[in-house]
Amino acid sequence: MKFRILATTILCATLFLSACKDEKKDIEPIEVPFKKEGTLTLYKAATDSIVTTINIEIADTDYDVQTGLMYRNTMQNNQGMLFVFPTMRERFFYMKNTRIPLDLIYLDNHKHIVSFQENAKPFDETSLPSRVPAQYVLEINAGLSEKWLLEVGDRIEYTEINEKQ
Repeated sequence: MKFRILATTILCATLFLSACKDEKKDIEPIEVPFKKEGTLTLYKAATDSIVTTINIEIADTDYDVQTGLMYRNTMQNNQGMLFVFPTMRERFFYMKNTRIPLDLIYLDNHKHIVSFQENAKPFDETSLPSRVPAQYVLEINAGLSEKWLLEVGDRIEYTEINEKQ
């Protein structure tokens, strides 16, 4: 009798789990829209001339820093994300859940470029270190660093919109 009850229980549990497994759920993919939180201007060190001005999102909270540009399908060439850290130290980024290729531009506390990681591949979890201390990191579409002829020593200035929306 105990064997029959045990066998019936196992059969019911197997059927229940099988039914749950076959149930299909429509899950909408996450798409995070760009939200302009400021503007950033890049300057050539040698001439102090403007290279370009872009709209930026600012990552300055733990959540924003951890999420970054994850779950974005596209980003315009006049957009980027600026990570703002409270201190200078070597930085390590990766491309987990990041769908678009990026250039990472590492900047010191004076907002001068100190290093690059160009053409970071989507979804690649390989570490992308700054190799030197940095306090800011600018992420832009892959290839723009080369197109804009950016070099170590070039600098940025940025202005935040008063209210993050």
